Amino acid sequence: MSDVAPTSASSVPSPQTASSRLQAPRRLFSSLEDVFHEEVFFLILSVFIGIFSGLAVVCFRLAIDWMHLALLGPLPQSHSWRLFVVPSVTGLVVAALVLHVFPTIRGSGVNQTKAALYIFNGFIPFRTAIGKFICAALAIGSGQSLGPEDPSLQIGASIASALGRQLEISREKLRLMAPVGAAAGLAAAFNAPISAVLFVIEEVIGRWSAGILGSVVLSAVSSVVIVRWFLGSEPLFRIPVTTFKRPTELIAYAFLGIVGGLASVAFAKSIGYLRPRLKALPRWTQYFQPALAGLLVGLIAFLGAPQIMGAGYDSMDQAMHSQFTWKFLAILALLKIIATTFSFVSGTPGGMFAPTLFIGAMLGGAVGDLERIFFPHLTGSTGTYVVVGMGVLFAGFLRVPMTSVFMVLEVSGNYEIIVPVIVANTFSYLVSRALQSIPIFDLLTRQDGLILPSLEEDREEAILRVEDAMLPAPATILSAQDYVDANARRIQDSPDATFLVRMHPSGWNVIARDQLQRLFQEGKGELTLASVLPAQCLPSLYPDLPLDAALRYVNDYPLVPVVNRANSRQLEGVISRDSVFKKYGSRRAVEVPSAT
Repeated sequence: MSDVAPTSASSVPSPQTASSRLQAPRRLFSSLEDVFHEEVFFLILSVFIGIFSGLAVVCFRLAIDWMHLALLGPLPQSHSWRLFVVPSVTGLVVAALVLHVFPTIRGSGVNQTKAALYIFNGFIPFRTAIGKFICAALAIGSGQSLGPEDPSLQIGASIASALGRQLEISREKLRLMAPVGAAAGLAAAFNAPISAVLFVIEEVIGRWSAGILGSVVLSAVSSVVIVRWFLGSEPLFRIPVTTFKRPTELIAYAFLGIVGGLASVAFAKSIGYLRPRLKALPRWTQYFQPALAGLLVGLIAFLGAPQIMGAGYDSMDQAMHSQFTWKFLAILALLKIIATTFSFVSGTPGGMFAPTLFIGAMLGGAVGDLERIFFPHLTGSTGTYVVVGMGVLFAGFLRVPMTSVFMVLEVSGNYEIIVPVIVANTFSYLVSRALQSIPIFDLLTRQDGLILPSLEEDREEAILRVEDAMLPAPATILSAQDYVDANARRIQDSPDATFLVRMHPSGWNVIARDQLQRLFQEGKGELTLASVLPAQCLPSLYPDLPLDAALRYVNDYPLVPVVNRANSRQLEGVISRDSVFKKYGSRRAVEVPSAT
């Protein structure tokens, strides 16, 4: 007689069922393998994005230099007719190109890149890169008070987007192509990969994972390698010796931060006020707005301040080496704010990064020299205050505090001034936030009718946590090692309908009053609760977790235990669906008051 029990026909799996069981893990493995290969491919692709973006930025910088030499000459002189004629005429040409050929290239390009990520599934037309290259090179080369960094960012993003579409990568990865290209373009323009990575993470993406960070870093580093290969590894500025010796000097740097914060607010509010008003004018006026902005910039240069034209890197370098008086530095800072405001609000393609550095540098030098007049014991050199001032306005105007610190460190290569930089930038950021509630990039986005996530608002938003909706621990907690009849007697005087059960050796479960009484009536009173409850325990939460984490469980379980991180058997409280929804409801009532 066979030792094998007879098997019914119904219990024998069909060939189709057996085949599907074999194919299921294969499909799972295949999908995991595809994801792995896509991640590796995306990392490799990021290197090529960096290479192409670096080459484009090298050509872009050379084009700006060539335009400057061709239109203004090697050394623009005050009181030369070129200073106001060239920016005006070039402004007419740029306006015609923007209105009729490249309508998507107005502004800096940061918001457009962010919109590509959150609205347009990573799509940026390659035509945008061509238009930005031509028009920004014309505008900056002719002397408009704008910088090349923001256009370089958008050029890199456009190249990456076009490459992703050609390779037909997944939609999720295509969305990330624009920020990866943006990091490459910005890193190449600044010759500073760390600052570019931080800016893209801090302002454009707002989140990061290992894959995102790896791609952004690879693209930024590879683009910088290309730029240094063609243009050399010299930094943008000849940084003098910068010093920080006495802790009491931090008071002087804090004052610089306050002044920088006030200047940032004035700069941002002037742009926010004028830009929508100029856009609301009849369309025919848009042909002349860049020309009039160029005329204003040219007149300022003609009257004795040609330093405010273009990006102004040479003037920043001169300020670091004490070649200007504090009065002239302060005048240059004020004139640069005026010139950049009109250049930008006119719709001329160009960036605000370089003007922001310029204003901060001049302001820092002026404040530093003035402070040393009244307090001669201050040891910081003019160059030190200029370098710190660059970060101050960057933190206050662009509202990227982390990027501003590392940008100064990368530009200066001197970590000795990190404490003054952090102190000054922090004061500037706090003053700017207190007086200008909406960051400049968010303000520009809303003026354009786009609704993009405000990453600063997300950072500052108070997070609801599990402890905010947590109910006190129940007075009656059952033990899984006790018998059913003992537990049934314990709950007789309790008004609760549901009870937590402490499992052994650890974990929690839940049982309803009706279920426990039914077990007792069925004659299972001599059994332990552990023997009649399912072996799977309830999920546990911790008090510091975001309240969103509770939403995964409250619909499936009447109570969810909240335990101590150091001891999972120590019950801090419980969460229920009603307590979670009640907390969200009370918060909404505070944020959106009723019409009455």
